[in-house]
Amino acid sequence: MLTTDRPEHPLSRPPYQPLYKPNQLICGQGHTAVVTGWTVKQAIAKQLHPHEYAVIGQLYSPTRGISLLIRNLLANPHVRFLVILNATKEDRNAGGSQCLLDFFQNGFEAGQSDIGKPCWVIRSAIAGYIDFEIPLLALEGLRHSIEYQMATSISAASSQVKSYALRTSQPWGDPLIFPFAESEPTTLPGPRYGHRITGRTIAETWVKIIHRIKTTGTIRPTGYDGHWQELINLMAVVTDEPPEFYFPEPNYLPVDREFIREYISQILEDAPYQEGVKYTYGQRLRSWFGRDQVEQVIHKLIKEIDAASAVMTLWDVKDHEQGGSPCLNHIWLRVVENELSLTAVLRSNDMFAAWVANAMGLRALQQHIRDQISQRSSHHLQMGPLITISQSAHIYDDTWENADKLIEHQYTAIQRQQLYNDPSGNFVIEIDQGEIAIAQTTPGSGETVKRYRGKNPLNLIRQICMATPAIHPNHAGYLGVELQKAWQCLEQGKHYTQDQG
Repeated sequence: MLTTDRPEHPLSRPPYQPLYKPNQLICGQGHTAVVTGWTVKQAIAKQLHPHEYAVIGQLYSPTRGISLLIRNLLANPHVRFLVILNATKEDRNAGGSQCLLDFFQNGFEAGQSDIGKPCWVIRSAIAGYIDFEIPLLALEGLRHSIEYQMATSISAASSQVKSYALRTSQPWGDPLIFPFAESEPTTLPGPRYGHRITGRTIAETWVKIIHRIKTTGTIRPTGYDGHWQELINLMAVVTDEPPEFYFPEPNYLPVDREFIREYISQILEDAPYQEGVKYTYGQRLRSWFGRDQVEQVIHKLIKEIDAASAVMTLWDVKDHEQGGSPCLNHIWLRVVENELSLTAVLRSNDMFAAWVANAMGLRALQQHIRDQISQRSSHHLQMGPLITISQSAHIYDDTWENADKLIEHQYTAIQRQQLYNDPSGNFVIEIDQGEIAIAQTTPGSGETVKRYRGKNPLNLIRQICMATPAIHPNHAGYLGVELQKAWQCLEQGKHYTQDQG
């Protein structure tokens, strides 16, 4: 039972014991939990004393974070108060704070997650899931035992916490801990460094990225209370993303159009300083260093369309000391044969949850720069490829199951639709004067650029791969099959026609 008598001494309360993600939480000796959404937890912690709160933590995702948050609360029944901060555009766009509030206000029901896994679904307009291993009675007990309050500013949240600190309370029950099902991926051998993936759209490229990481990525601890599966230096090339973006139907991407509209503004537009928000990419590009870098590269390319120095940086040398450094560090624009390409380097990249939004935001920036150059000069450029280089390309362990389902449902279908237009060119195979003769031609005009001759198909395919190391793997496999057929015809004195028999 909650009372309003003289406040307890903080030493009389048990310390908060987080079972999950302890390194991501700020723990105190109070009886109020504070959830800050995307607002940095230190922004409110510095306004409070440790005896005034039990725990302060951020909630990035309603589908990935709420279940762990609830597990921690169930294990700490001395927490009787909850303050949910929903202060910034980033908080509202992510939706975690609102979905958590809806859990306490509206409840939940049995259902399925987006990968078809049984779970408790929060009654909310925002998708939020809770592990099915947690019994209904435990969740209902938590909902009706915690007093909660939404705050729309850091100062309001701080005041509410201080008010709750004056209240006395008793634990609402005994600590509750429930089994936790974890998935462990199976990996195949593969290179650790340097990977290239190409797709026509961001959606297609994303599925290929997830497949590559889940297939050969190395499993490592993250340093943030968990594991990820990682490839190092993964280059993704998107060749033909439409101006309004392609969203599959049904949409299997981790974002929708409304989210992307909000996210693009964070890249294209400057933002004034707001307490609790470290930065936005738009702020880093427009004003952080005292220069509007987007305008700089526009002027640079108008003046010198062939310039190789149209560079924007988001890394500040002070980031080493301050922490919270941006994942997106470097952007390079280049015009080649009247095409404007954009290359972005991201030091750390959540490829499942963040890369699609990153790519769409960068594509919008690329389109903006192209349009501005066309409006202000006589250069009418075409949109070239978008290239991202993710130095640590990873998938967090709490999305491994989702990644497996994505691959199961989408990867084979995408591979079936693949167009085998190999930039390495085409190969014409025939038998001539008792040998296998191969002509390598350009992909466009069909001009012959190199010839190969011999009787041993294995030696020939090795020569082709040595001379053309960027050949598409499927193309190399096809050539191996055709060269074997040509050799058999040669040995048996039969006529050989490429792509037949």
